[in-house]
Amino acid sequence: MSCKILLVEDEEYIRENLSEILEMNGYSVATAPNGEAGCELARKNEYDLVLTDLKLPGMSGIDVVRSIKSISPDTACIILTGYASVETAVEAMRVGAFTYLKKPFSKDELLITIEKAQEVHTLKEENSKLKDEIKKGCTTAILGTSSEIQQVRDVIDKIADTDSTVLILGESGTGKELVARALHYGSTRSKKPFVPINCAAIPEDLLESELFGYEKGAFTGAIATKIGRFEAAHEGTVFLDEIGDMSPGLQVKILRVLQEKEFERVGGRNSIKVDVRVVAATNQDLEKAVEEKKFRNDLYYRLNVIPVHLPPLRDRKEDVSVLVDHFIEKMALRKRKTITGATQDALRLLEAYDWPGNIRELENLVERLVVLKDEGNHITPRDLPEKIRQARGAASSPARGILSLNDDGVDFNTAVDNFERELILSALQRMNGIKKKAAEYLNLNRTTLLEKMKRKGLLEQLDSPEASENELAGS
Repeated sequence: MSCKILLVEDEEYIRENLSEILEMNGYSVATAPNGEAGCELARKNEYDLVLTDLKLPGMSGIDVVRSIKSISPDTACIILTGYASVETAVEAMRVGAFTYLKKPFSKDELLITIEKAQEVHTLKEENSKLKDEIKKGCTTAILGTSSEIQQVRDVIDKIADTDSTVLILGESGTGKELVARALHYGSTRSKKPFVPINCAAIPEDLLESELFGYEKGAFTGAIATKIGRFEAAHEGTVFLDEIGDMSPGLQVKILRVLQEKEFERVGGRNSIKVDVRVVAATNQDLEKAVEEKKFRNDLYYRLNVIPVHLPPLRDRKEDVSVLVDHFIEKMALRKRKTITGATQDALRLLEAYDWPGNIRELENLVERLVVLKDEGNHITPRDLPEKIRQARGAASSPARGILSLNDDGVDFNTAVDNFERELILSALQRMNGIKKKAAEYLNLNRTTLLEKMKRKGLLEQLDSPEASENELAGS
């Protein structure tokens, strides 16, 4: 798609000449003889770039840029002038012009300037899209319909646009950093840096210089001054992950930053003022750590202004299907594959699993399933790892969802068929997929069980390589 340019120029000869040059170089051009006409076109159409003369009858070029920016803030504007001065340049930049061109200019000067404006515009668009993707990714940890996760969303909505210190509590993999990012991008600091640091991942003797930076000559190898994470996050947010692993000495320095909003670099004498919001997280019981004298109580109280408790995935099983659908869509798009979702039987097994690694474990599993799955197919129980197919409680309730009655009544034959299907699945799970033993458990002969499984579409679904080997060994 060609770049659409609006050219505002009162001199007809120049207007036609420039229009011809631009069109010959692949641009789509609309023209206006004055500022009023140009702004009217801008209100009715979208343009990627505006070229406007500075001296115009009526509205000046500066006024045109100001008006265009109020109509379409992302449109790049270039001022053409024969009266270039420092004052003109300053005023043009102040109202939002990309740059100005002094007349007379060559064709190459014009085209190169337009290309640069396009490049900057493209970078801004990509940056905006990237920020939108980051914001969208931040919601992963708070997807779901459970009351537990709704409470988390409510707290985030209430506290995001404040400067209060937040302590996020939850097991590994529950999405603590994603919640921290959601807090940042929902605040007035969203256009400033979000700077995370994992306190457990950096050796204790290096963590201080990472957090606060160091002066040249502070230690062997410090050949130049380096700013730390707190300085890098000025006017933004610092996320201190796994703060429960921080040494007592560093805890004192973090406390000072929270109280005084200042610190010194390693090897430095001058205090550095910093304006940051601090969000911390841990998978430890900090109250217990305080009782055991492993964590400073004054720092704990400073951090725990607003606690956010993230529930483990095993306590919000109803959210598993929502997360699975989200991750399938995300991974399929990333891998450029078409995966049509997960079957209800696969979802039941996924919901029955306890997810010790929480959301991170689920996301990694879905990525593996999407990579290995053939194009256009559903994810079925057969695709799942053995530990999930054999999860305690998976399909263990034959009546799950079947005996629920409603005002419209039920179809008896369908209900009986569903009950029988779930009963067979339960028996197979109890017998580790060995059909001969499942038949004995149900007081059926093996042939009858196989016929029932065939009618209900269970043979292909559950006949995994592992189950087949087990069956041969047991038959």
